[in-house]
Amino acid sequence: MSREVVLGQIRAALHGKKFTAPTVSQPYRRAGALDATGCLHLLEDRLREYDARVFRCSGNPREQIADILLGGGKSKIVHPAGIPREWLDERISWTADPDGIGQLSYAHVEAFDGVMTGATVAVGESGSIVLQHGSKEGRRALTLLPDYHLCILFAEQVVETLPECFDRLRSTATRPTTFISGPSATADIEMTRIKGVHGPRHLDVILVG
Repeated sequence: MSREVVLGQIRAALHGKKFTAPTVSQPYRRAGALDATGCLHLLEDRLREYDARVFRCSGNPREQIADILLGGGKSKIVHPAGIPREWLDERISWTADPDGIGQLSYAHVEAFDGVMTGATVAVGESGSIVLQHGSKEGRRALTLLPDYHLCILFAEQVVETLPECFDRLRSTATRPTTFISGPSATADIEMTRIKGVHGPRHLDVILVG
């Protein structure tokens, strides 16, 4: 149909006529068809396809957070000021980034082994995690500058489709918002895949619940 519309516009322009495009009904799904378990499996599959690591947790993620970080040789971690204290194991050197006056410099943030944040919502269909400026997710620089990002995501934050995601974001739509789908990666003109150009090269996700 798109091809016919474009060609119709060209023919009409060549003959000095006005072209009226036909009305095309394009309904799309606004709600997912999967149950909660299926949604979580879909998100896990997508994230792993994007080279992210996914871990499951049924309770307080504190111990698992420390084990993942220390297992990767990461002991100096920055986090938004609103991260719950019960997540912070004493084996890790934690530094909070204040929201507002006193924020860490870009150079300081970049020098940490990584960052740990929460999330607002995640989309199973696209494998995307949504971060908004807030107490548990911090400012955008906090998740763009470090080479490593550990994201704590709760099962009830996962939806299947993008329309469901935008429904959840409606009340906070004015906040700075970032969609991430796995670690940062891009390809140059020669199709060489480069990691870490627009954000962390490494992403771990702990899925709680």
